[in-house]
Amino acid sequence: MREIPRHRLPALAAAVTAALLLLTPVAGTAQDAADGELARATFAGGCFWCMEGPYDKIEGVVSTVSGYTGGHVEDPTYRQVTTGTTGHFEAIQVKYDPAQVSYERLLEVFWHNVDPTDDGGQFCDRGPSYRTAIFAEGPEQRRIAEASKSRLQAEGSLPGPVVTPVLEAAAFYPAEEYHQDFYEKNPGRYNSYRQGCGRDRRLAQLWGDQAGH
Repeated sequence: MREIPRHRLPALAAAVTAALLLLTPVAGTAQDAADGELARATFAGGCFWCMEGPYDKIEGVVSTVSGYTGGHVEDPTYRQVTTGTTGHFEAIQVKYDPAQVSYERLLEVFWHNVDPTDDGGQFCDRGPSYRTAIFAEGPEQRRIAEASKSRLQAEGSLPGPVVTPVLEAAAFYPAEEYHQDFYEKNPGRYNSYRQGCGRDRRLAQLWGDQAGH
């Protein structure tokens, strides 16, 4: 076997390293490929406890996560957000399969679970962190959301103007673990809160048979 000159060893080592990097799977690649077939939607509808359930029931929705978005503080806590000083909304992030459920359908569910005429909060929860908003993930979602809002306003069935803004998607921070799937983990406390807050009563006034769907 012919001996490789010493001066060529560094170049050979670099070539071998590059080849190995091409052959070695990068962490997260498989997951990223799977996620590429899914889409994401972010909605602020007041208390995030009450917004996960309606989406979890929809075929094509893969997951829902409660969290905070739209503010200026990195990775805020629930206590910080509820002071109203961080600029965040309580929101949920929905991961879904567009082949099974459309963004338009997700918007319908959003509208029928909020009071879009209230710009001071939602139901018994008052303050900036409980305002409604649609956070568009790109120009196509913004176009669809704006059109949906315009149609709702044009129908004239609500007691006031639709004040829910369509905003650009911002950093989303998952809420503390005890907030996730709260309606399933603590059904007694959740139902007591929801009833006491008057959410379903107001939704029925606004949407009739479509309330909550």
